[in-house]
Amino acid sequence: MARIGTARNHWDSRPDGVSLVRHRLAHRPLLVDARPRPVELDRSRTACIVVDMQNDFCAAGGWLDSIGVDVTPARAPIGPLKQLLPMLRREEMPVIWCNWGNRPDRANLPPGVLHVYDPSGDGIGIGDPLPGTGSAVLQQGSWSAAVVDDLKIADGDIVVDKFRMSGFTDTALDSILRNLDVTTVLFAGVNVDQCVFATLADAACLGYDVVLLDDCCATTSPAFCTEATRYNVARCFGFVATGAAVLRAAAGAGGP
Repeated sequence: MARIGTARNHWDSRPDGVSLVRHRLAHRPLLVDARPRPVELDRSRTACIVVDMQNDFCAAGGWLDSIGVDVTPARAPIGPLKQLLPMLRREEMPVIWCNWGNRPDRANLPPGVLHVYDPSGDGIGIGDPLPGTGSAVLQQGSWSAAVVDDLKIADGDIVVDKFRMSGFTDTALDSILRNLDVTTVLFAGVNVDQCVFATLADAACLGYDVVLLDDCCATTSPAFCTEATRYNVARCFGFVATGAAVLRAAAGAGGP
């Protein structure tokens, strides 16, 4: 018998035919403290999306730093993520890095997207070289678009390049999650009120269960933006928890 597909979504091919019966992974419940109510996750069907933890947003010499934005707040998720991600990998919960990674020719970017990063049209925007490093802003394969040195993309992690505030628009993210048999998504990264929230809201509208990990998110926006995001997620879209709460729950639940 041969397997056609992945461990999470496959057919079995036999000499006498093909079985379309999916052999789903066993449920592995995990009770996590959250707002507005505690939630029970299924570790076999939960993934974590880490949004935009990139040099241009979080590192000295990156795009935000070069235009005078204090990137210190954007680095706050690094410590919590360094604690959380190894556990998620051990528990075989997929880690998906969803980062800006634009085409060099910017051919798929409309004016509305370009305007966000260069309102005047004659500054340093997407794809333009940074004055200090010469790296192209948020361009796929550049230092600017790379994940910050403090965090590492591990073997087995999945990388999805995005081109909008939402990681679902014009990307393979939805197809990947469905092929992984994922129903619940944990969200981390920056900026929580912008790309993280836009991706989370689209996930909820597509039918995924969504959980915002508050301590694994940050923003360089004013504090009221974070408060509004927390409120809207817990009120309208899903749940607000912490990476620390997920770690505590996993420690109490034992192994897979």
